[in-house]
Amino acid sequence: MSQWLPISEIAEQVRAGQLKAVDLVEKALKTIDGKKEYQAIVATTAERARQRAASVDAMVADGKEAGKLAGVPFIAKDNFLVFGAETTAASNMLKGFNAPYQSTAIEKLESEGAICVAKANLDAFAHGSSTENSDFFTTKNPHDVTRVPGGSSGGSAAAVVLDMAPFALGTDTGGSIRQPASFTGSVGLKPTYGLVSRSGVVAMASSTDVIGPITRTVQDTATVLDVIAGRDPLDSTTIESDKNGYAKISTDVAGKKIGVVREYMGEGVDPGVKTQVQQGLKALEKAGAELVEISLPSLPLALAVYYIVVPAELSSNLSRYDGQRYQSSAADAKDLDESYSKSRGNGFGREAKRRIMIGTYVLSHGYYDAYYRKAQLVRTKLIKEFEAAFQKVDFLAGPVVPTTAFKIGSHTEDPLQMYLSDIMTVAVSLAGIPAISVPSGLSDGMPVGLQIVAPFGQDVKLLGAAKAVEENL
Repeated sequence: MSQWLPISEIAEQVRAGQLKAVDLVEKALKTIDGKKEYQAIVATTAERARQRAASVDAMVADGKEAGKLAGVPFIAKDNFLVFGAETTAASNMLKGFNAPYQSTAIEKLESEGAICVAKANLDAFAHGSSTENSDFFTTKNPHDVTRVPGGSSGGSAAAVVLDMAPFALGTDTGGSIRQPASFTGSVGLKPTYGLVSRSGVVAMASSTDVIGPITRTVQDTATVLDVIAGRDPLDSTTIESDKNGYAKISTDVAGKKIGVVREYMGEGVDPGVKTQVQQGLKALEKAGAELVEISLPSLPLALAVYYIVVPAELSSNLSRYDGQRYQSSAADAKDLDESYSKSRGNGFGREAKRRIMIGTYVLSHGYYDAYYRKAQLVRTKLIKEFEAAFQKVDFLAGPVVPTTAFKIGSHTEDPLQMYLSDIMTVAVSLAGIPAISVPSGLSDGMPVGLQIVAPFGQDVKLLGAAKAVEENL
């Protein structure tokens, strides 16, 4: 059992003066300090968190409105710009960088009284599926320290399961919230593309980057989404949030059709994972939903498309780290060219370099049509197949990952093997539609997540279906 109350209850008790924000922050910081061996946290924002907690308690004492999330501690993945600690994106390239402003998501949470207590570890620049690509250290899975917690939001997911805070923020470009949620037994939501502002978050691939919460329960996820969703003038891709908000969700799935994706339940899926996913599907059936098999023929091509489109955008986004504007700079360089090459040579890790090279290659003259353009055409075909599927069913479902968490070090020498752990999450990212990983039992003692996918903008209904799984499992 978690040592934290549901998020809305914590805030309610802080507003009523029954709980003190300063005590909650101390509890979070003490837990972080006591569980250092899991290496989930890059840095704490202790000093600023304590000041903010004192100001929340003072507002309550003065009878002022302290916000929907009054006094609730949280952890931000270290690619969010946050005051009170460096923002490094777990890369040597940004070591020593202090943000000049905060990300919109952090500002929205703080305006409702939430308090950021720490920055979580990740794969450097969010490139990876295990947090082993962090330039600092590898986070360990709370259920088994010899295994990875997933990535790239592995630190965020591990921190939540280790009770360091009631929730954490992650980013999902091709599965980076859902996959670690599945590996650690937490709830991880990838909202509809554009529902949460990406302003002030270190960019990876701008056409699939999404921000979302990682929590212990679906209700907690809904409570956080309710605060961070909505338009932002600083991010032109943002969309309006649901006019009724996200905190009140209905678990009524009676008569709803759940499309079980044939391509996700075939060979290559670990038998134990398949068994647990079927348990989750049975829970939906128990709640009155109807299961039907559905096929999306282009799904097997999604991974190839993703690893062309994303490195292309990523190589463009990383070009700003040239040693001239941010932290990492070669002091001994004789001229500008040498400064560029030395700064990037020392600042970027192996995976960042690998993806930059792939991205630059697929965008280069002579290869653009052969790779990038073709990948975008297949991406459009995938989107159309999802749209056609949602004409027949209300939701799609299947595993999040074909296996449970793998051993630390088992995939590091084989990048292709590492990329394959994204096989079931990338298609949803390319289509920009919302998806959630909800715990669906254990296989050999390790958590398994059920992935539920909804049509564009149907995040409220998605949360309802996920909560129905939680209640009936």
